[in-house]
Amino acid sequence: MKNHGAVACGHPATAAAVEEILRDGGNAFDAVLAGLCASCVAEPILSSLGGGGFLLARDAAGDSTVYDFFVDTPRRRRPVEETSFYPIHADFGTATQEFHIGLGASAVPGQIKGLFRIYRDLGSLPLERIIAPAIKLAREGVVLRSVDAYLIGVVAPILTASPEAKAIYSGPDGRLLGTGDLLRQSDLAETFEAILREGEDLLYGGGRLGTLLLEACRESGGHLTQEDLQGYEVKRRKPIAQRYRDAQIFSNPPPSAGGILIGFALELMETAGAKPDDKEAHLNSLARVMALTNRARVEVALDEKLGREENPTAQLYAPDLLARYRKEVAVAPPADRGTTHISVVDAQGNVAAMSLSNGEGCGYLLPGTGVMPNNMMGEEDLNPGGMTGWQEGVRMSSMMAPTVARREDGSLIGLGSGGSNRIRTAILQVLLNLIDHGMNLSEAVGAHRIHVEGGVLNREGGAVIPDVSSIGDAADSVLDWPTHNLFFGGVHSVSLTADGVLSAAGDPRRDGAASVL
Repeated sequence: MKNHGAVACGHPATAAAVEEILRDGGNAFDAVLAGLCASCVAEPILSSLGGGGFLLARDAAGDSTVYDFFVDTPRRRRPVEETSFYPIHADFGTATQEFHIGLGASAVPGQIKGLFRIYRDLGSLPLERIIAPAIKLAREGVVLRSVDAYLIGVVAPILTASPEAKAIYSGPDGRLLGTGDLLRQSDLAETFEAILREGEDLLYGGGRLGTLLLEACRESGGHLTQEDLQGYEVKRRKPIAQRYRDAQIFSNPPPSAGGILIGFALELMETAGAKPDDKEAHLNSLARVMALTNRARVEVALDEKLGREENPTAQLYAPDLLARYRKEVAVAPPADRGTTHISVVDAQGNVAAMSLSNGEGCGYLLPGTGVMPNNMMGEEDLNPGGMTGWQEGVRMSSMMAPTVARREDGSLIGLGSGGSNRIRTAILQVLLNLIDHGMNLSEAVGAHRIHVEGGVLNREGGAVIPDVSSIGDAADSVLDWPTHNLFFGGVHSVSLTADGVLSAAGDPRRDGAASVL
């Protein structure tokens, strides 16, 4: 039986679209674009034609490129009194979190532009073939899983903020759709068909989608103008490349924060002194490294510099800073929200790691399109300048960190995660599980995780550290999570060994889907 490739992602329907393209002879990049489109249908709270993301593409020849199609802040800020921007509370069951929505929270979307730029550079099949699974899925509908119904419930205030959105996400009785219900999006299918007819001009060049977005912003308190849409560009960037043990690791560079912080943590772990087979000591070192990475992020004012599109890599990786933080690790007692990810590898050795986000959506559905713009400027994680103090006309920073690793034996790994600030620690731990602990892909993704932030050591299931005092000042309290929880991210990963063996693992925390074909 011929090997075509492997996929790991956040939804079986997204995976099915990827599989379809791989079976038709498409490469990993054709397939991940099919996944991008299908995710807008199957995972609409996390991925949208009104959002953005990143692709780390490594071709079979070994060349790696990051396609940055994340969102830009508007070029001109509208007066606050004219802006639609307000808080809602998302109910996670055990806790609530405040998000800001309204068209005043929407940044310039990049997802459609990213689709076309990546296709022009890397695609091989006709674009009609790549988008076809998403069109069919939108017309026929997606049966909601329990995790989908949970997310709908969490962001219910957003999905009921406009009549158009409420009509899609509610049943005939007016109640929100739940587990087992069918989510059908015929307007979104027509939007994909319009994309095939009009190309990216549909949004950026005066087409209907762009016209509707700009009209809505003018009339309902958004910042976006035609200048924003016409001026948007996909950025091609050189990934951060870093050696760790026997692996060369490539990740998302500035202005995003995730890749550089993962790299900083790996630099510290390299010399932390804990032997990988000493699980307790290794976890203690890891917890301390997480806390120190948080501190270094503040010390070099990373978020502020990224917001100005500066490159703070040299500062964060400066020998004196690294030496000081390495020393703190060595003397330790021995002992960011709506994001989805798609990883694809094909039998030829092309690897695609793509992370996508719409925030949670701004609550306004563009009439007759099925498209809800993002609320990225309502994300405190991404907006360190304050909710109304953002810098105009710049690419926003993100914690998303699509990553590819190449081991010395020639094996390839593609991975990434959702989970806001937990993205970087989730990816870090999967890499350490693979490289330091010799786990296979499923074991590495499924292993219990920790996360240190705000003085709290979060421990998942069996990730046991005997006493918080054993990790020094890395944390002053412990929060135990009894089992897998989506708080700790959702790492979807694929691999291809040097002798052609394919593997895939979807994260059980987010009901991830994975297949090898």
